[in-house]
Amino acid sequence: MVIFVMFGVEKRGSLPFVRVAQVRVLIFALTFFRIRTSTSPLLQALYILSLQVSPTSGAIKEVASTFESTHTKKRAGEGPRRKRLPARLNSSLAILFLQLLFSISSGNSQDLKPQSVSLNAAVQSPAPYAAQPDASLVEAKSFMEKGLLPDAERSVRHHLEGHADSPEGHFLLGYILFREIQTEARLETTVESVKNLDAHPADAKTRDGKARESLAEFTAGAKYHDPNAFDLKIVALDYVLLGDYVDADKWLTRSVEWNPQDTDAWYYLGRARYNENKFADAISAFQQCLKLSPVSVKAEDNLGLALAGLGRNEEAIAAYKEAIAWQTQSVLKNPGPYIDLGSLLLDESRPDEAVPYLVQAAEIAPRDSRVHELLGKAYTRMDQLPKAQSELEKATDLAPQNANLHCMLAPVYRKQGIVDKAKAEFDRCAALSGSHSTPETPRP
Repeated sequence: MVIFVMFGVEKRGSLPFVRVAQVRVLIFALTFFRIRTSTSPLLQALYILSLQVSPTSGAIKEVASTFESTHTKKRAGEGPRRKRLPARLNSSLAILFLQLLFSISSGNSQDLKPQSVSLNAAVQSPAPYAAQPDASLVEAKSFMEKGLLPDAERSVRHHLEGHADSPEGHFLLGYILFREIQTEARLETTVESVKNLDAHPADAKTRDGKARESLAEFTAGAKYHDPNAFDLKIVALDYVLLGDYVDADKWLTRSVEWNPQDTDAWYYLGRARYNENKFADAISAFQQCLKLSPVSVKAEDNLGLALAGLGRNEEAIAAYKEAIAWQTQSVLKNPGPYIDLGSLLLDESRPDEAVPYLVQAAEIAPRDSRVHELLGKAYTRMDQLPKAQSELEKATDLAPQNANLHCMLAPVYRKQGIVDKAKAEFDRCAALSGSHSTPETPRP
C-alpha cells in the first residue's frame, strides 16, 4: 500500500495529492505498527503534519496544543483511556486539514516576520535588495541628487511612516544623514577628507550624533534585507567619523569583497588600516586602489604615509614626489603630498628642503592650519623667528583650540622678547593642555 501511494504521488505530482498521500501513509504506518494513543490515527497524522507547518492562526495553534497535551498525558499515564476532542475544535481541525493540503511547502515554510538583529548578524550575502519603487523614495533620491538634503530626509521619513519594514528606505535615510554630515562639516573635496580637522566640540558632538543615527538606520534596514557593498561602505565611513577604525576596517573589508572594483572603498580601507597602525595591510589596500586608478594622487600620497610608517622613508619620499608630479598640470591640486613630504623632511632634520614644498601647500590650501604649523616649525629650526611667528599666528587663528600651536608660539615670542604675548600663549597652552581640547585629527 505504501508503494502504491508513493507511486501515486510521484505520478500525479500536484500539491493536494501530495498532501493526501502524506496523510494516507501516516495513517497506514500508525495503524500497522499499533502506535496507540488517546486519539485516532487520522488525528495523529494531522498532528504530525502540523509540526511541519508554521501555524498562522490561533485556531491551528489550539488544535496542535490540544494534540500535544493529549499525547503527553497518555504517555505519563494520566487521563482516561480515550479522550474526545472538544466540539469547539471541529472547525479548527477543518482549518488545519485544509492548510496541510494546500500550504505551499511543508519543509520550507518560513515565518515572514523579520528577526530583530544587529547589522553584524544580518549581513550574510551581497544580494541586492529588490524593492518596488515608491514615489516618496523616488522623490527623495531626486532631492538628494540636487543637493536638497533636508527635503530628501523629509521624503524618506514620510515613506518610513507607512513602510517601517522598507530596507531601501532605511538604507537611503542612513546615506542621506551621512551626506548631511559632509555638508555641515564642510569636508574638503580637494583632499577627500572624512572629518573637518578644526571642528569645534559642539560641531563634533552634532556630527557624532548624526553618524550614530545614520548607523541606526542601516541597522534597522538590515533587519529586513542585507545591505549591499555601497551601504557597507557608508556604514564604515560612519565609523570613521566616530573614530572607530576597527569597525571601519571590518565593514570596508566586507565591502571590497563584494565589490572589488570600488576604488574609494579600497582607499578608505587603506586609511582605516593606517589609523590602526597596520601599515603593511594599508600598503596592500592602497596598491589595490592604484591598480584600479593608476594616477590616484590621494592613493599614492597615502601609500607614502604607510611606507613612512614602516620606516621606509626613501620609498615614501619617492611616492610623495610621484603624487606631486601627477598633478603638475592640474588646476585644482591636492595639498596632501606637499604637506606629507614637507613633514617627513622635517622629521629627518631637513627643514630647508621642506620649506619649498610647504610653501606650495600653503598656496593650495591657505586655510589648512597644519600647513602653517609645519612652516612655523621649519622656520623656527632655521632660526627665522619673524616668519615662524607669522605662520604660527595663522595656524592659531585657524585652529584656536589646538593646544600644541599655542605651546609652539609662546617660545617664539619669548625668544624675540615679546614677553606679554609669550606669557599669554604659555597660559593658553597650559589651559588647553589641561582641558579636553580638540586634538589634531589625522587626515584621511
